[in-house]
Amino acid sequence: MFDNKECFKEMFKKELVSQLGKPVSQATDADVYSILGILIRERVGEDWANTNQKLKADKARQVYYFSMEFLIGRQLGNNLLNLGVLELVRDGLRELGFDLEAAEEEESDPGLGNGGLGRLAACFLDSLAAQQLPGHGCGIRYRYGLFEQKIVDGHQVELPDYWLQRGNVWEVCREDKKVEVRFGGEVHMSERDGQLHFELAGFESIWAIPYDIPVIGSGSSQVNTLRLWSARPGKGPIKPSTGNDGSYYNYLNYYRSVESVSEFLYPDDSEFEGKLLRLKQQYFLCSAGLQSILRTFDKLELPITLLPDKAAIHINDTHPTLVIPELMRILMDEKRCSWEEAWHITNRTVSYTNHTTLSEALEKWPVAMVKQLLPRIYMIIEELNKRFCAELLERYSGDQNRISQLAIIYGDQIRMANLAIVGSYSINGVAALHTEILKKREMKAFYELYPERFNNKTNGISHRRWLMHANPDLSRLITEVIGSRWITQPQEMIGLIKYAEDRSFVERVREVKRENKLRLAKYVRDKLHISIDPDSIFDVQAKRLHAYKRQLLNVLHMMHLYNQLKDNPSADIAPRTFLFSAKAAPGYYLAKNIIKLINTVADTVNRDQMVRDKMKVVFLENYSVSLAEKLIPAADVSEQISTAGKEASGTGNMKFMMNGALTIGTLDGANVEMYDMLGDDNMFLFGLRAEQVMEYNQNGEYSPWHIYHVDSRVKEVMDQLIHPGRFCSEGQDFESIYQSVLHHQDEFFVLKDFASYVEAHLRIDLAYRNPNDWLKKSILNIAHSGKFSSDHTIKQYASGIWNIEPLIMQEKK
Repeated sequence: MFDNKECFKEMFKKELVSQLGKPVSQATDADVYSILGILIRERVGEDWANTNQKLKADKARQVYYFSMEFLIGRQLGNNLLNLGVLELVRDGLRELGFDLEAAEEEESDPGLGNGGLGRLAACFLDSLAAQQLPGHGCGIRYRYGLFEQKIVDGHQVELPDYWLQRGNVWEVCREDKKVEVRFGGEVHMSERDGQLHFELAGFESIWAIPYDIPVIGSGSSQVNTLRLWSARPGKGPIKPSTGNDGSYYNYLNYYRSVESVSEFLYPDDSEFEGKLLRLKQQYFLCSAGLQSILRTFDKLELPITLLPDKAAIHINDTHPTLVIPELMRILMDEKRCSWEEAWHITNRTVSYTNHTTLSEALEKWPVAMVKQLLPRIYMIIEELNKRFCAELLERYSGDQNRISQLAIIYGDQIRMANLAIVGSYSINGVAALHTEILKKREMKAFYELYPERFNNKTNGISHRRWLMHANPDLSRLITEVIGSRWITQPQEMIGLIKYAEDRSFVERVREVKRENKLRLAKYVRDKLHISIDPDSIFDVQAKRLHAYKRQLLNVLHMMHLYNQLKDNPSADIAPRTFLFSAKAAPGYYLAKNIIKLINTVADTVNRDQMVRDKMKVVFLENYSVSLAEKLIPAADVSEQISTAGKEASGTGNMKFMMNGALTIGTLDGANVEMYDMLGDDNMFLFGLRAEQVMEYNQNGEYSPWHIYHVDSRVKEVMDQLIHPGRFCSEGQDFESIYQSVLHHQDEFFVLKDFASYVEAHLRIDLAYRNPNDWLKKSILNIAHSGKFSSDHTIKQYASGIWNIEPLIMQEKK
């Protein structure tokens, strides 16, 4: 393939003619994107095949990472970077009259995830391949993503996110590797040769069709696989008919119901049908993925008892927990293992990452629903629970409270987190604080039962995506001063510390940040027709909209700041631009009302000529990986302000840190580990600690009304939510927000942390007035960020959980 610019240009022109019948003079940006995708696929095809052959020949242990989300982002630029030809291609295209960045904009953001959970999975795949570790992703090929967000009159409006409308140049359909997944039916039990035999009859059958996406290892010839499953009608009980009995329409309904399994990411589960579809999606992923893994294992011609030595199956949060009973089903019903053999294999094969301390995120499924949709799986879960509870009775001498707490089935609910813990050999949290909370509070009873299974693996991010690709000017500058070793050993960025006061380096960092801010300012102007000052503080909160992430605290502070400016127009403050981007779940009314509030405040502030030079507010719609790549390099301040003890880890905090933004945040999630490295001088901490939040929750002594009455700033902004005035017009109010804080005990301590948050922003204002000191802090953040590379995290997973070794692949020349 192409190894130099001239070779690339010739191949590009030739492919353009052969694929599209166009000369260079007629090619569009969309054509350029399409041809580059084809050239990359051709370039990695041989390496992809060689990797799979090597895995088979070595009989290497491989990890299979099951996740309902893989927020992989646009692939073109990242693939060119990992292949080491990004600059070559950029220069070649420029000489042909094209702009690589314009071609990248033609690629849709794959709608395969929602937030941090899916982005973490994508970063992990990148790091597995980069370190030549045998690891693959297993997910669903959603036809539509979460939704495309539009802001209309300040409100979030959801539109279909048909990201596959123009196809996906990176995927390969493996029709020959399809598997059958069965739902419903009845279980018939019989005895054969002294063994119980279970057979499912009258079931609904669908095909799971795999689509494979190459995951290219940076700097190596290793190419791993992200396998995404798509649902198609299979051996269903309903057949088309030419008669008048309605069978034809029944078949169309069946066809439509099958398609729905892989149609939407997170269908609305507020009604029974939506819940049922979510459960169906989860089993579809687990069953299809396991069948594929066992098909690969069977080719090794080894006894099934060696499965744990060759396959490490990892479940990313509770969504894929049905892997456990489904593996048991296959081992017993198809491989003819005894219960004890199947359980021994399963319990040595599956590992589990917990991502939350929020009870709402610890999934539970109604017994009746599982029994109806997955009758054989329910039988296995029921038996598993029966045996587990029997062990608990013996261990805890009939302590019913403890047994009830630990049971997999309790009342009419199946607790998926409990099932995941019982069925896994490893359970890990994703930040030191999060893991301690799991062990000491949320999962204390399980930790006491299985202390050896619990461990911490702090999350990480791909520095290739979030620094090298998103911020190439800063990346080149880092290489100039400390060499290129940091690219493969990101913790080497610590060497930047000695340049934190070097005048020349500091000035160049300032120039890079200003250029990034200018680019973002142009994007905002083009999209929203709002002019923002690149010399103002770019204060960014970009993440999923949820009450515990406390976008509300941010907006209440903005209202307070605006009130101050209106009362004292000559107030001496550092100009500030507040930037938000976030999606709220379609059925999450409070979160959607907060989005409306942000946009209402933005409209008020941005129209006011009196404050235009001191304050602007911007909400950028349809948050995505590609939008994050524009926001993060331009940020001066990173808002990581979740209620202490509620954010498991966070990864946005790491991305902003790596790009030189300073964090304002609570001691929550990975912020704690950032603080341990940076100290008070290089972060802006505020608010309650996790143990204080827990104490208030236990003793019930916190009163938001007390703060409302004693802090005039709080009273003013809260009243402005419901009384017509600066932010609230006749017929429109934010009563739901007001109620959630004052009448529902301020669950996330927004008012309790308000004063401390305002004080932290005053410290930001003061610090920003000293540009050299600010840049020193920024450089120290960048220097310490290498610890949060997903390469470092994956090494810990590989050695501490999965027990996998790098493949010895031939290095690229």
